[in-house]
Amino acid sequence: MAPVTIVTGGSRGIGAATVRRLAAAGHDIALCYRADTDAATAVLRDVHAAGRQGIAVPADTTDPDQVADLFDAAAALGPLTGLVNNAGVTSTIGPFVDLTLADLRRVVDVNLIGYILCAQHAARRMTSGGAIVNVSSAAATLGSPGEYIHYAAAKAATDTLTIGLSKELGPHGIRVNAVSPGLIDTEIHALSGAPDRATRLAPGVPLGRPGQPDEVAAAIAWLLGPDASYTTGAILRVAGGR
Repeated sequence: MAPVTIVTGGSRGIGAATVRRLAAAGHDIALCYRADTDAATAVLRDVHAAGRQGIAVPADTTDPDQVADLFDAAAALGPLTGLVNNAGVTSTIGPFVDLTLADLRRVVDVNLIGYILCAQHAARRMTSGGAIVNVSSAAATLGSPGEYIHYAAAKAATDTLTIGLSKELGPHGIRVNAVSPGLIDTEIHALSGAPDRATRLAPGVPLGRPGQPDEVAAAIAWLLGPDASYTTGAILRVAGGR
C-alpha cells in the first residue's frame, strides 16, 4: 500500500516542491492550500501525472474545524502515514517596535498553532505509526533582527514542538523531525515586502547563493522515508551554511 501524506501549504514554494517530489517517490498526496485554487490545481495535475492519487483541499490550518475536514478528506486516500507541516506566513519586514498585534497573532496562529492542530490529528490517526516533518526555519537560531523576530520566535517554538513530540510519539511508532531552511528563493520574500531579499542576502551565505525549494523538499522526503527509520527528534538544517 502506498504511503499517504498530507502536505499543508502545498500549492507554492517548498510545499509544492515537496508534493511533487513525494509523488515521484510513490506517495499519494492530500495537499491543502489557503486560497490559490489555480496553483493548487497545477500541483495536483503533476501528482496525477506521476501516477499517484491526489486531492487538493482548501483549508485554513488555524481553524480546528477546517483541519478536521482536511484530515477526513485525506482518509479517502487510505490510512495516513505522513504529515508535512509547511503552511506558514511572515509579515512585513520591519523593526520589532513597529510590529502590530494583528501581524503577531497571525504569525503565531499559522506557524505554531496550525502546526499543533495538524500534529494532533496526525497523532490520533497514525495508529500503525508514521512520520511528521515540521518545516521550521534557520531564523529560529539567527533571530531575524530588524526583519521579523516574532516569526523567528515562532519557528524556535516549532523546534521545541518537534523535540517534545518525537519523545512523546516515539513509543507509538511515530517519528517527528524538522527541516530548518535558510535563505530559499520563494515568493515568501515578496509577500513580506522584500522581493529582492534572496538575492540581496546571498553574499552572506557561505555557499554564496540562495537555496531552491526542491533542495528543501529532498530533505523532507528523506525524513519521511524508510532511510530515516531511526531518525526522530532531528532538526535538519538546509541553509547553505548560515
